[in-house]
Amino acid sequence: MATSGRSALLSSTSTGSKNTLENSNPEEDDGQNLWSTILSEVSTHSRSKLPSGKNVLVMGEVGSGKTTLVAKLQGVEEYMKGRGLEYLYFSVHDDDIDDQTRCNAWVLDGDLYHKGLQGVAVPVDAISNTLLLLTVDMSRPWNALDSLQKWAAVAREHIDKLRVPPETLRELEHRLVKQFQEYTEPGSGEDGTPQRRAEDEESVLLPLGDNTLTHNLGIPMVVVCTKCDAISTLEKEHDYRDEHLDFIQSHIRHFCLQYGASLVYTSVKEMKNLDVLYKYLVHRLYGFPFHCPAQVVERDAVFIPSGWDNEKKIAILHENFQTVKADDGFEDVIVKPPVRKIVHEKEIQAEDDQVFLVKLQSLLAKQPAVTAGRPVDTTTRPPTGSPRTSNRSAAANVANAMPQSGQTSEGVLANFFNSLLTKKAGTGGPGTPGGGNNTPGTVRKSGSKLGLSDVQAELDRISNRETDSDLSNANETPATDGQDT
Repeated sequence: MATSGRSALLSSTSTGSKNTLENSNPEEDDGQNLWSTILSEVSTHSRSKLPSGKNVLVMGEVGSGKTTLVAKLQGVEEYMKGRGLEYLYFSVHDDDIDDQTRCNAWVLDGDLYHKGLQGVAVPVDAISNTLLLLTVDMSRPWNALDSLQKWAAVAREHIDKLRVPPETLRELEHRLVKQFQEYTEPGSGEDGTPQRRAEDEESVLLPLGDNTLTHNLGIPMVVVCTKCDAISTLEKEHDYRDEHLDFIQSHIRHFCLQYGASLVYTSVKEMKNLDVLYKYLVHRLYGFPFHCPAQVVERDAVFIPSGWDNEKKIAILHENFQTVKADDGFEDVIVKPPVRKIVHEKEIQAEDDQVFLVKLQSLLAKQPAVTAGRPVDTTTRPPTGSPRTSNRSAAANVANAMPQSGQTSEGVLANFFNSLLTKKAGTGGPGTPGGGNNTPGTVRKSGSKLGLSDVQAELDRISNRETDSDLSNANETPATDGQDT
């Protein structure tokens, strides 16, 4: 009975649901169709999200601006530079599907000791999602070509060590060749978009030219020349002319042509071509539309996308060569300037104050004591002028040396006459031209001795006069006292 009751209930509910579906309104059907459409669109958008796991491997010499360049792409002003292998990223946003993701940026140290760290940034399963970016320091252009060849060889060595399956590597190389051949210049279609090829033209691809993609790595490559604001400095300090800059550009473009690479001249200091570089990286990694044409007019803002360049376009630069030739060696024309040796002055360390004073005291103790008064000049001077003039000057000196106010100093007089005798020794008598008598030189010497005795007599007379005056003053004093009393 219970079983029959349950079956009757199930049959009644099934017939009821059938009746409700048959009797449903058309408005409810439209609502259900609307929701199904929304759900299908959401599922479609979820499947078309931006892919993750894209990588940019940055290589270059020490000090070439690798970390600074990636930090500017990321929009970071302050950053810390590391060693070995640095990890940075820059954001990628798609406005059409309103989705964003991060593109990994691995900066390898400029020291070849750390080249083994490439395996961390680019493993085997990530090689198809990797772009190689090589930096060249334009403030040191003499190292440009050697630097590019060195780091390209490092990347080739790493790819060979990964042991990528031959089928995969062949597919990557074919994809790179196809991208190079299918390049179309932006602006040829409407709204600046590349003009679409016809179906017949898509099947026919032009063959690659000579020296084009002869070194196919299988991954896209972008050569970025940093510090292009230093070109003006090269012109001022190293006498670089336009032909030297064109010579450098032609060799770099030849290298890019061999590897199928793009070329971008940038300047972080002047914010040149940074936006072009960002858009081109996003275009190559995520397939975003790219509408920037090639730029070769401005010498410090060159941009050449992969697939645009060829040997004929590079030969246009050779028309401006005057003192150089296109076949000249890079190192022969772009010569490294001589390194100026910086002479460091020896640092002088000041000694302690007390030690210095002790040394100074010992030096002063060794010096002879200096006598007070006027120093005596012992140097002999030849007689000059007439004897009359010298006698007048001697008389004036005697008058100046006379005591004042009745006080004398025999020491001062003795010093005066000693200096006078040493200076005026050998002068002749008055009235003779040339400063002497008509007697020979021996007579003049004897005459000088007579002059010494006269001076001594004069000193004695002066001293006797002073003694007499003192005695007279002493005798007059008591007399006046007696008169007063």
